[in-house]
Amino acid sequence: MSCGEPHETDCSEVLDHLYEFLDSEMPDVDRSKIQHHFEECSPCLEKYGLERAVKKLVKRCCGHDDVPSDLRAKVMGRIELIRSGETVPDHDVTVTPQES
Repeated sequence: MSCGEPHETDCSEVLDHLYEFLDSEMPDVDRSKIQHHFEECSPCLEKYGLERAVKKLVKRCCGHDDVPSDLRAKVMGRIELIRSGETVPDHDVTVTPQES
């Protein structure tokens, strides 16, 4: 996604790191770059607002359930594969009876 306007940090880079920003899992210098981008790019700011609202809703509805660490690791691994552009088989992340 791109708003068509030139920015110091490209829209696609901002959106690639949106969840890291939402979860405060990035260095302050990178957070500052993304915050600055939001100040000048309303489409990205809108996407950020939507994702933040969804995250809050999920936390409110499902935030009390503990996630097994091995399931979290599998999901995070799949996210990284998708971000890198690799093909991910459908069976890569599964819930076994002990995880559900």
